[in-house]
Amino acid sequence: MTFSPISALSPLDGRYASKLDALRPLMSEQGYMHRRVQVEVAWFTALSDAGFAEFKPLTPGARSYLTGLVKNFSEADAVAIKDIEKTTNHDVKAVEYWIKSKFKDRPEIEAASEFVHFACTSEDINNTSHALQLKGARTHVILPAIDSLIHKLRDMAHAFAEVPMLSRTHGQTASPTTVGKELANVVMRLRGCREKIASVRLMGKMNGAVGNFNAHLSAWPDFDWEAFAQRVIETPEFGEVDGATTWGLGLTFQPYSIQIEPHDYMAELFDALARTNTILIDLSRDIWGYVSLGYFKQRLKAGEIGSSTMPHKVNPIDFENAEGNLGLANAVLKHLSEKLPISRWQRDLTDSTVLRNMGVGLGYSALAYASLMTGLNKLELNEEALTADLDAAWEVLAEPIQTVMRRFGVQGAYEKLKEVTRGKTVTAADLHGLIAELEIPQADKDRLLAMTPGSYVGKAAELARRV
Repeated sequence: MTFSPISALSPLDGRYASKLDALRPLMSEQGYMHRRVQVEVAWFTALSDAGFAEFKPLTPGARSYLTGLVKNFSEADAVAIKDIEKTTNHDVKAVEYWIKSKFKDRPEIEAASEFVHFACTSEDINNTSHALQLKGARTHVILPAIDSLIHKLRDMAHAFAEVPMLSRTHGQTASPTTVGKELANVVMRLRGCREKIASVRLMGKMNGAVGNFNAHLSAWPDFDWEAFAQRVIETPEFGEVDGATTWGLGLTFQPYSIQIEPHDYMAELFDALARTNTILIDLSRDIWGYVSLGYFKQRLKAGEIGSSTMPHKVNPIDFENAEGNLGLANAVLKHLSEKLPISRWQRDLTDSTVLRNMGVGLGYSALAYASLMTGLNKLELNEEALTADLDAAWEVLAEPIQTVMRRFGVQGAYEKLKEVTRGKTVTAADLHGLIAELEIPQADKDRLLAMTPGSYVGKAAELARRV
């Protein structure tokens, strides 16, 4: 079978392929190879600046050429590395050989080719490459998508700040709120999670086979390899600092490790993402319910069909798709966060195959965020339905009436309202009759008589506008 999106095993590369174009260059195997080349080139170039007599500083021309290997890395380059891997059966060694093949006919760097991957274990390259992948995905895909949802929900919270809505606790009618306030709640939750995702420090280690710089010190025993590794890892990526070209990775140095970086930061990042996704599952289900109640209508799309047999249907499919894909994302992300910090003794290989699924967890997340945004953009508020629901729920005013009664010491306030309202259809007349008989100040009596379910929203509008 010829591979194409329609024959893809994963829907991320099949049905939904076009929706993940921004993530694919970062989290695919090609993206992984790209970052490996970047790490190898950064390490190689930094070694030339370390002051070793055996490896003189590279000329500007050589540096420019090496930078080009990274910046111009293509699908053809990735395929060439895969072809080398068919012989080596080792993916990192294939990257090393590919880089060395690019040194041919360039005497300056060809003479120094043995400093490619010098003193490194594969995991020195892999762990930093994974961190760079996550850095790119977080910066360019995940956070922008979350920010877009936050901004959209904030705008909706402001627009609907004063639109009253009947609450439902335990599925039963409850004290009214406003549409904007309920959306503002989600905005505040997402902002907290967004801060957690953004604040996770992406770690990298380059300390050899078991984390002790063994090989490094065998070559240059008096060199401060730990400080050197930290400088390579923490110096910003290819660019200019104080007029000088930099060759770092822009990560945070991990000084203690076994052969692999401990992956604790990954667990922290994936847990923060999973918490965000859980909040969005909650939102998806609530919006689905509000559409079902008629609080929201959905804008129609020409030619779209809601049901193969029921022509009237406009289904909330975007929120259903979001919920399903958020669940898939969390299944992967939670496994990553639970598994990755565990490694037998100084190294086992179980993390390697699991890490190749980072893009799956992020992919389902990004797909869900896009579905949610599509769904939110289709929504139109149906104030008539909201008003009708409130007008049929006068029983919710039992709460303010009994609270005012308590203020003035009316005995059995709660019980009296319970007798009038619990399990019954309550009308305005029922409540007004009760209020008229209360022994409370006339001003407070008038205030209760003027109250409706739609006006009993507390600070909801203020809180929604403030978000």
